[in-house]
Amino acid sequence: MSKARVALIGAGLRGQGYTEYALKHPEEMQVVAVADPNANRREKMRLDHGIDAAMCFADWRELLSRPKLADAVFVCTQDKMHYEPTMRSLEAGYHVLLEKPMSPDPVECIAMGEKAKELGLVFSICHVLRYTPFFGTIKRLIDEGRIGRLLAIQHNENVGYWHQAHSFVRGNWRNSAESSPMILAKSCHDMDILLWLAGADCVSVASAGSLSHFKAENAPEGAPERCTDGCPASETCLYYAPKVYLTEDPGWLGAAISDDPSYEARLRALQEGPYGRCVYRCDNDVVDHQAVNLEFANEVTAAFTMTAFTNDVSRTIKLMGTEGEIRASMENDDIELIRFGAGARERIPLDGAGAEGGHGGGDGGIVRDFVRLVREGGKGKGLTAAEHSVQSHLMAFAAERSRIHKEVVSLAAFRDRYHREYARRT
Repeated sequence: MSKARVALIGAGLRGQGYTEYALKHPEEMQVVAVADPNANRREKMRLDHGIDAAMCFADWRELLSRPKLADAVFVCTQDKMHYEPTMRSLEAGYHVLLEKPMSPDPVECIAMGEKAKELGLVFSICHVLRYTPFFGTIKRLIDEGRIGRLLAIQHNENVGYWHQAHSFVRGNWRNSAESSPMILAKSCHDMDILLWLAGADCVSVASAGSLSHFKAENAPEGAPERCTDGCPASETCLYYAPKVYLTEDPGWLGAAISDDPSYEARLRALQEGPYGRCVYRCDNDVVDHQAVNLEFANEVTAAFTMTAFTNDVSRTIKLMGTEGEIRASMENDDIELIRFGAGARERIPLDGAGAEGGHGGGDGGIVRDFVRLVREGGKGKGLTAAEHSVQSHLMAFAAERSRIHKEVVSLAAFRDRYHREYARRT
């Protein structure tokens, strides 16, 4: 079986992360082209993967204007830049792996899914949680009936105070008009995993939440626009930028603010770029906490909470059935099964422990499955094929509508509305 040849559009942290699979499994996958406007990122990809210089492009349009040069395209651009390169890639005959969220526009989500179906191409969305040993094990326990009939789920996405400040106050996903709402940008993962675990279509959504903390009225007295401009709260503020980004090893946070890891370059990034701003004086408008209640066609109910105000970045979940319950923490790889009347609690080992990549092994898992599908000639569908992901995206869109308009949203009516709009546009 020949290896899958892949072109990458968008060589940021996510694109680089997904394509690491080729370095670990060169017999399965090869990166043969890259498109990114940032010269440093293109050069890094060229050196890491041995890409021919002629196959490194500043604009994805140039890459896709060439005769077909790979089997598949990874689209890992920013949220609002997903639709056009994805549609062009599909039309050119490429299988596509698309970073989530698919698009901030529900109609564009539907259109991409329909285009892939029409052309018979593999189109997987990076809802990587379905590929983690953690959630895969939970799904198996449910399907085996280990807690009887599943009836209720409580699920928390604990964003982490520092992660919220970095990505959703200062960073690329801070403003819904420039990227997408928080429930879509961050928690479409969770809408998707709840859809998968519930095992039936979602029928209604109700949501509430707001931006309560990261706003001007909560700024320390005398705080300037930038942390580097002499903030009087530098010793006490949790979000004082030099404490976060100018440490000896800031990890991926440092890589996010500057392609040059030197102290001088990072300092300059704080003085001139978005990550040096006071978190209480940014142009952010996405919520810092939100709750969503969901009802599914099989009578399963789910209560989901996303909050910035946690110490750890983690996901915790409790699933309640007629014969038992599951309590689990993704960060700790801990799954506890409790059978009613049994008197004992069982610790469940993870299926496929040791999986590769971020998100608890989900990043490596989704690339492995996508590459397998491509190498097998595009036959079959992955766990996160567009037909599943479009529905979970619509759940996120419905949750945002519910939050803003303070109404319960019927998913059937909501879905029909956007399918009619899709038909009108086409």
